[in-house]
Amino acid sequence: MTKTYELTIGPLKRELPLIKINPTTTIASFVLLGDAELTCYAAKQLGQKLANVDFDYLVTMESKGIPLAQELSDQTNHPHFIVLRKSVKDYMNDPLTESVHAITTSANQKLVLDRSDAALIRNKRVVIVDDVISSGGSLNTAKLLLKKAGATVVKQMSILAEGEAANRTDIDYLAPLPLF
Repeated sequence: MTKTYELTIGPLKRELPLIKINPTTTIASFVLLGDAELTCYAAKQLGQKLANVDFDYLVTMESKGIPLAQELSDQTNHPHFIVLRKSVKDYMNDPLTESVHAITTSANQKLVLDRSDAALIRNKRVVIVDDVISSGGSLNTAKLLLKKAGATVVKQMSILAEGEAANRTDIDYLAPLPLF
């Protein structure tokens, strides 16, 4: 029998499987993809936190943040959002890249911003949104990449703050998620 952690976000409850990712760390595996109910609820709650924030674009990282950014974009009347990809795609024109190491991925990855998206956000105010903020590696890399593109990050938010991230004062989130 798989051990689980019960996550509560507002009226919603989810049983998250506990997954050992290295000899000293076990995570409660949160997968937003496919959970339309939680995505819509979280977007409404995060949208309220954006009510008085002046911004031009939402930015998320591939892939689990995409449905959240889509729903939040719709709810905040921002018809276009930016996705930082995890690899260079053939259609990209002169992309900007930064290396990243995240807690849930054993190998180093990169975040990639297509030059056409970089042009859209140049001199614009952006909000970074993701499903989970944990060690901050992906978030810090995203900020570096967005700075390279000439954007100003005005807010950072997620559904969950994992482990020590729950103590950060520079992010908004809906619920803490412990590390085990």
